[in-house]
Amino acid sequence: MKAMILAAGRGERMRPLTDHTPKPLLPVAGLTLIEHTIKQLVAADFTDLVINHAHLGQQIADHLGDGSRYGASIHYSPEGAQGLETAGGIIHARHLLGDGVFLVVNGDIATDFPFAQLHGLAVDLAHVVLVPNPPHHPQGDFGITADGLVSAQQLPHYTFSGIGLYRPELFQHLPEGSHKLGPLLRLAMAEQRVTGQVHDGFWMDIGTPERLQALDAVYSKTAPR
Repeated sequence: MKAMILAAGRGERMRPLTDHTPKPLLPVAGLTLIEHTIKQLVAADFTDLVINHAHLGQQIADHLGDGSRYGASIHYSPEGAQGLETAGGIIHARHLLGDGVFLVVNGDIATDFPFAQLHGLAVDLAHVVLVPNPPHHPQGDFGITADGLVSAQQLPHYTFSGIGLYRPELFQHLPEGSHKLGPLLRLAMAEQRVTGQVHDGFWMDIGTPERLQALDAVYSKTAPR
């Protein structure tokens, strides 16, 4: 199964750290943020990777290369200076993702989620990973029913982790351009075509310098180099 890392965000809340360095290349415990994700994916047998990029994106391609030193094969999907939002980035990279189910992971999260368990999972249009609501997002995003369907109406709400499996059909009606993933998922949820699971382990959205510093402290103690 192919996997895509979304790495095209501008990282406005990270400024001034992202004024001259793309957010995925910010250092965390001896590696860049995106390298930690790549290593996790490769360890879970996701080795065919697609990475999109926009702001200062060539730095990402120059730093990671073809992925061989990580045991991966990396293809890049450049989006220009502005980026195309989450769904727009996936649509722009569709020619690199194949015709089957693929994994998408936000490039600005950190987690101990066991990615390997996603191999072979039955997927209708989408299967998303939810996490308990962090302090900065207490209202959450979606709920999950007893039979595993994800719904915007179901309570309690959890937070979308930025980890999901998708079929190409989810995106087939949208043209190239800037599109967000949330509205697409909500439409598919209304048709009961999105399943999900809750991950109760470690997860962080690395959206601010303070959270980056907190992650550095965590990874300095626990992450393999």
